[in-house]
Amino acid sequence: MKITLIVEGKTEKVFLPHLRSYLRPLLRDMPRFDVDPYNHRIPTEDKLRKDVNKLLSGRIPSDHVIALTDVYTGANPPAFSDAEEAKQKMRRWVGNEPRFHPHAAQFEFEAWLIPYWPRIQQLAKHNQAAPSGNPENINHNSPPSRRLEEVFRIGNGRDDYVKVRDAGRILKDQDLSVAIQRCPELKSLVNTILSICGGQTIA
Repeated sequence: MKITLIVEGKTEKVFLPHLRSYLRPLLRDMPRFDVDPYNHRIPTEDKLRKDVNKLLSGRIPSDHVIALTDVYTGANPPAFSDAEEAKQKMRRWVGNEPRFHPHAAQFEFEAWLIPYWPRIQQLAKHNQAAPSGNPENINHNSPPSRRLEEVFRIGNGRDDYVKVRDAGRILKDQDLSVAIQRCPELKSLVNTILSICGGQTIA
């Protein structure tokens, strides 16, 4: 089975090896993942529909297409109010296509890194307390990436936070189930993959 992930950029692509490692023992047959990265934002409206249809009917077609967008895109006003609205809009733009699966990180991909705050403290060389509550409730006013930028900036580590480099460093040797259990939108994404691949979904 071939699954194409439409993602916003290189940061989400860094996440894929860790997702594969988590899924491998849960699936009898691992799918082939292709990543279709865009620069900052995935396409919208008719462009998204055309891109999805192309992926599903190309020379080597995908069996399923998963689109992953951030709720926080930097747009003012925000493009989406929450993950549910983002998913509804993407579904409406693409139309009645059961092989298309819209997902959204609430509010951005870095929310899924917040559960690994002890690792973040270690890399940043600072003991700043972790943000409280559900990591996916960190909002437009101070999105998760800014929380990471801040702790790296005030820490005694050598470097500032760089998304592509440090996302991989944070996730290295970590148990992805920690973030899955704390982040409902991440769990929803993982359950979509498990479901279409014949695996047991996570309660």
